[in-house]
Amino acid sequence: MQQDKALEAAQYIQAKLPKGFTPKAGMILGSGLGALADSIEQVACFDYSELPGYFVSTVQGHAGKLIIGYLQGVPVICMKGRVHLYEGATFEQMRTPIRTMKRLGVENLIITNAAGVLNTAIRPGSVVLITDQINLTGVNVLVGPNDAEYGPRFSGMEEAFSPILNQLFQKAAKKHAITLPEAIYCGVMGPSYETPAEIQVYKQLGAGLVGMSTVHEVIAARHCGLRLAAISAVSNYAAGLSPQKVNHEEVLIYSHQAADNMTKLILEVLSELKTNG
Repeated sequence: MQQDKALEAAQYIQAKLPKGFTPKAGMILGSGLGALADSIEQVACFDYSELPGYFVSTVQGHAGKLIIGYLQGVPVICMKGRVHLYEGATFEQMRTPIRTMKRLGVENLIITNAAGVLNTAIRPGSVVLITDQINLTGVNVLVGPNDAEYGPRFSGMEEAFSPILNQLFQKAAKKHAITLPEAIYCGVMGPSYETPAEIQVYKQLGAGLVGMSTVHEVIAARHCGLRLAAISAVSNYAAGLSPQKVNHEEVLIYSHQAADNMTKLILEVLSELKTNG
């Protein structure tokens, strides 16, 4: 069995944390959504480059830092920027950050991303709650020898997105008068954007969002028993659904527009987790 990089990373991080500090919630912040991490009352911060087994983010809008501290009084661990398979990351490098969180004590995981929307009634700048996913990347990060210490060889994906956490997000949206539609997320490999023909196929499959992340994080998290929810910042209409051609600058602009509501929702859910576990 190859070395467990997640264990090495967890031990490295644990040695630098205050005694007794155990993160209970994890967060992965996507394109243009890193501002929330800046409000964390830090107890430690690590560049991905110093952590065993971590791939260093190369995409604009992804800082590549692991920030640990308190948010809404909840001990959290936050990935400020994620990694993607299209950057050249290995399956192990995709699994390692998730498993590190598990090793450190995380129970709930909140994932954010920027995504194209396939329903033109939902405008860029909106926030959407993910209820299920379609993995069209053509690969699965659990391929290879299974480490039974994290989970079984064959892991189920029913209710991959926790109904309990999704209810907390809808409750938070109602409290803050935020419209929070729900959709199925279609994950593709990237880095090229989708063709209009591909978008029409994804619509027929039932997808409401499309993006180049998240699906493998969800697979790794469910394999090791984390409870999770995911929300998307709608960054653009998917290819062929508007006269505007998709570009990364637009993605960042509309992601920032959605960030305020996304932050309100996440802080509210963390408050609920602090109260109700």
